[in-house]
Amino acid sequence: MEVYLDNAATTRCSDAAAEIMKEVLTKDYGNPSAMHHMGVVAEKYVTQARKTIAKSLKVKDKEIYFTSGGTESNNLAIKGVLAANKRAGKHIITTEVEHPSVYNVFKELETKGYSVTYLPVDKDGLVSVSAVLGAVRDDTSLVSIMHVNNEVGAVEPVSELSKMIKGNNSNVIFHVDAIQSYGKLPLLPERSGIDMLSVSGHKIHGPKGSGFIYISDKVKVSPEHLGGGQERGMRSGTENVPAIAGLGEAVREIFEDEAAYRSTLRSLKEELINALRDIDGVILNGRTDASSAPHILSVTVPGVRSEVLLHALEDAGIYVSAGSACSSNHPAPSRTLTAMGLSPQNVESTIRISLSRYNTSEDISYAAAAMRKIIPQLKKFVRR
Repeated sequence: MEVYLDNAATTRCSDAAAEIMKEVLTKDYGNPSAMHHMGVVAEKYVTQARKTIAKSLKVKDKEIYFTSGGTESNNLAIKGVLAANKRAGKHIITTEVEHPSVYNVFKELETKGYSVTYLPVDKDGLVSVSAVLGAVRDDTSLVSIMHVNNEVGAVEPVSELSKMIKGNNSNVIFHVDAIQSYGKLPLLPERSGIDMLSVSGHKIHGPKGSGFIYISDKVKVSPEHLGGGQERGMRSGTENVPAIAGLGEAVREIFEDEAAYRSTLRSLKEELINALRDIDGVILNGRTDASSAPHILSVTVPGVRSEVLLHALEDAGIYVSAGSACSSNHPAPSRTLTAMGLSPQNVESTIRISLSRYNTSEDISYAAAAMRKIIPQLKKFVRR
């Protein structure tokens, strides 16, 4: 039996998304910028996907721009808004636990003269609202804070943060990395005071190489890609119509019954939590109740290196992560777990389990049974 529990890294592309992509790749393959019939047909796929996504967020169609994924969306949001608003101030704010596609951009901006405040988090991975409020200055131009942490599933209070930030300085642009939360938690950017929001397709059963960014029509952003002026000049380059169509179909599937989708994830996570609590020596990091993300669980087994546990589970046909997939080739200690106060030893003994709607109770039972067997065996070799 094989059980895939690394869905925060990537998800299986849904059958419906894959089918519409095949249709576009082999039949409706025209360039959407072309003026003939084939181009018009291709452009309809892009238009429909944009409408579907805009409807899911209750925003205008023209505020949705397609990208190659979360990394590009985050880079465009941060670099693009600063390039377009150079007189707004050179102080910017983010957190210590952001994804590398945000954190590393801020590190680069420091070398270009920006003053950066990196906000700490508590033991649950949460940013203090008062700390954010205290960090906002008259020269603050941008705040970027993720909605759901990709390693531990901490849910940041982005709506509350937006109100506080803009109450202190109404000129601040607020960007939210929603790559791990879109479709899994309710979030309406306009209602929440979010100016820009990033999403990746392959985290929600769409194809890799797809994504989008919401940019409020009140916000000025300079494009990173120049060329033929596609995406209303925001993102030049011939649109990846198959990926866009697949992304739109994945979004349609989720939001057809989003409550059921979220309920399935939450139920599976609760089953997993209850099973793991019965295993001696296992620590669950951060919050595990309904205030946490419904699909991510961070698990520490003190004394057992994460790579060792990961491969032992792999031998049993169970696939988990030793941390963020985007940093798996770079063995630096997890910034998130370190910021939460875990010891270096426990940071090195932590795995991430993440769920999707394709997981079942049978998957959870199988994985839990394997861990009940494997963990005590591995702990026998722990040096004391």
